[in-house]
Amino acid sequence: MATRALPTTMKAVLYRGPGDLRVETVPVPTVGAGEVLVEVAVCGVSPVDVKRVQMGLKPFGRVLGHEIAGTIVATGDEVDGWKPGERVVVRSTRGEPGEEPRGGGFAQYVKVGADFVDDLVEVPRGFSFEEAIFLEPVNTCLRGIRLLDLDEDDVVLVAGVGSVGLILQQLAIREGAIVVAADPIPGRLKIAEELGAERVVDPREEDMHEACRELTDGRGADAAIVAAVGAGPVRDAIRATRARAKILLFGQVAKGEETAVDIGDVCLDEKHLIGSHSWSEEEADEADEVVFRREIELAKLITHRFSLDETAEAFKRAGARKDDVGKVIVVP
Repeated sequence: MATRALPTTMKAVLYRGPGDLRVETVPVPTVGAGEVLVEVAVCGVSPVDVKRVQMGLKPFGRVLGHEIAGTIVATGDEVDGWKPGERVVVRSTRGEPGEEPRGGGFAQYVKVGADFVDDLVEVPRGFSFEEAIFLEPVNTCLRGIRLLDLDEDDVVLVAGVGSVGLILQQLAIREGAIVVAADPIPGRLKIAEELGAERVVDPREEDMHEACRELTDGRGADAAIVAAVGAGPVRDAIRATRARAKILLFGQVAKGEETAVDIGDVCLDEKHLIGSHSWSEEEADEADEVVFRREIELAKLITHRFSLDETAEAFKRAGARKDDVGKVIVVP
């Protein structure tokens, strides 16, 4: 096994219960014949993980973090095509419906199992680790955009423009769509406008349905993306869209979430509710191009950086609905 001198223990952040993230000392993973060990350079704080910790969703005792980029430091004897020193993005899901990412990124080192070694993605020379961690979220967002099957000049409502909503917005614009961005946080609306939204709406002050009607000769948005939590944005998106519109639900990431909607509106106007959440093999190559060719703005989305020891604070900041909070990352 090719390797450099490695410590026997490392710091890792264990998810112990609701709101309980603890920095602990654990063994550095041992690498088997077909496995790879990566020293973590950056791990993004995913909205999915934030919600998991806030809601206290089981299982406990795990190391979370699935937006991982770093450097290979050890490879097993049977590993072909990868060697220590190479910079990579680690994938931690097969993309099956309802599948939980393997995680492991909130630690100094993460082991890549034999089944996932072929799915490592090389980070191009000169490309930052911080931008590279967006590969997984861009992939999942791109899959959702593909399910909407947008036409050029479609008017798309994006309800919720946190970091994920802003990725979805930019991908919709990349398809030629015209975006109406809605969010109750003024700072987010400012960034949405800077990143190409035709119209921004604070739903506390303005009816997003009327804003969409203004851009569509009264018919309503051609499609909607719900990248916000709560029942209100789902109802608003259904109401703001035209007949036979597609509504992508992207922010509902825990089983048991319920909302009351106007089923008559959905049925009589033949609207389509689409759920999308997972990584997709079919979009992998295109996601690579979007990220590594910088076809959309990603670095600008990062607003806060924390050390591994500050991971609990990183989660609190990521879950705070404040003007200055975009993408939060942890740098071990």
